[in-house]
Amino acid sequence: MSRVRADEEEYWHSSKFRAFTFDDEDDELSQLKESKRAVNSLRDIVDDDDDDDDLERVSWSGEPVGSISWSIKETASGSTGSLDGRDSSLQKGPSSYAALPKQASSYSLSSLFKGRNKLSSFQSLSDALTDTGIKNYAPELRRPKAEYKDYSSDWSPKDTVRRMQRGKICSLERFRSLQDKLVLLDEAVAGHDGNVITAVLIFLKRTLRREILFRELEVRQVALCHLIHFLREMGEQKFLLDLLRFLDRTEEVALSQYREHLNIQDVEKRREFLKGCIGLPFSAEDTSHIQDHYTLLERQIIIEANDRHLEMAGQSELFRKYPRKASILNMPLVTTLFYSCFYHYTEAEGMFSSPTNLKKTFKIPDKQYVLTALAARAKLRAWGDVDALLTTKNWLGYTKKKAPIGFHRVVEILQRNNAPVQVLQEYVRLVEDVETRLNLASKYKCHDVVIETYRDLKDRVQLTAYKCKVERGSAEEEKIQSILSNMVKN
Repeated sequence: MSRVRADEEEYWHSSKFRAFTFDDEDDELSQLKESKRAVNSLRDIVDDDDDDDDLERVSWSGEPVGSISWSIKETASGSTGSLDGRDSSLQKGPSSYAALPKQASSYSLSSLFKGRNKLSSFQSLSDALTDTGIKNYAPELRRPKAEYKDYSSDWSPKDTVRRMQRGKICSLERFRSLQDKLVLLDEAVAGHDGNVITAVLIFLKRTLRREILFRELEVRQVALCHLIHFLREMGEQKFLLDLLRFLDRTEEVALSQYREHLNIQDVEKRREFLKGCIGLPFSAEDTSHIQDHYTLLERQIIIEANDRHLEMAGQSELFRKYPRKASILNMPLVTTLFYSCFYHYTEAEGMFSSPTNLKKTFKIPDKQYVLTALAARAKLRAWGDVDALLTTKNWLGYTKKKAPIGFHRVVEILQRNNAPVQVLQEYVRLVEDVETRLNLASKYKCHDVVIETYRDLKDRVQLTAYKCKVERGSAEEEKIQSILSNMVKN
């Protein structure tokens, strides 16, 4: 009886579960760590061996390391094998694994999670699930057969062009004969893709002699235009000139040579270069432009030298009050005219820097001259010069205001330069269109012009409405009241 009781007490006081200790080597976490450590040790041993990638690595169970079943077993059943057993298997040395086959590209479950298509490290399922720093997606397990074709030898010219249009990398080196290269160029032109055409032309330019390439391009105008544009954009001037000479395009040869002046920084060398360009075979119109360019630069050199001397010597009040912001050299004709109207407006026509001299020499139209001179004199607030510029005298001696650019443009230019209301009103009155005149007068507060216009229109309603817009007790209000009273009497 006592024995039965002792057995019962031992049963109730005993347990198959042990308390947790940090030194417990048989818990599952420790076993999992030891399993991983053993696998890593095996990997280090295998990696040190200079073996072939065609062999596959295996575990102690005989299954390939990295396979799905191996990953699951390594994670779920860490307690199936003892640590001593694993250590003993590791102690077998190279002889235990050298003869075992390995596999170069084995898809494991971890590789599915990490998107790897080639097993680069041994990781368990727990590693794959806890590695959050890597994007989770499945790799492309099956690729189209076309991706594996040797495009350097199997693609036809038409297929090559289509691949290039889709942005695929294609080798053009397989097209070695002249016939194949020309077929490739024709297919590229037929595809109407400028990038593909240019790429093929670069290939032909590199692999064909110039005379052969020029001869074939002469009958292929689309490809020829692409090549000419490409050469100009890339600055290959010598090749371009050779091509244009072969095509007997003398004017284009001259223009291409003329563009070289843009690369000449020294002003004296540029002047001499332009002087030499005058004799090139340009058209009549282009020859006139080249001559004007040379003459303008020559004038600018003279004006720049004189004005720099005046500015440094401090002899001109205008230069002291309005210092020059930039050099006049290499500026366009309109900029040079504005500069001349600003600093040299009163000079005699015989002077190179005179505005009238520039107008006569370069045949500047009246509209362009008035517009430029008006802007320059208004900038200086020289209202007397503005009035003289817009005043003409007929053969009978009568004077009147005339503006080739239209008085509405005159008003806008004067207002931008802060002209007084009295000056603005004088030119607003000269605007012929009634609606435009009323809009400008209202916008720039030219009250007298608005009142006079409504008076001439006999528009009592608009006058009454405008009376509310002027200042109470002002001269404009009294003027409106007087006009309204006279309308009632009449």
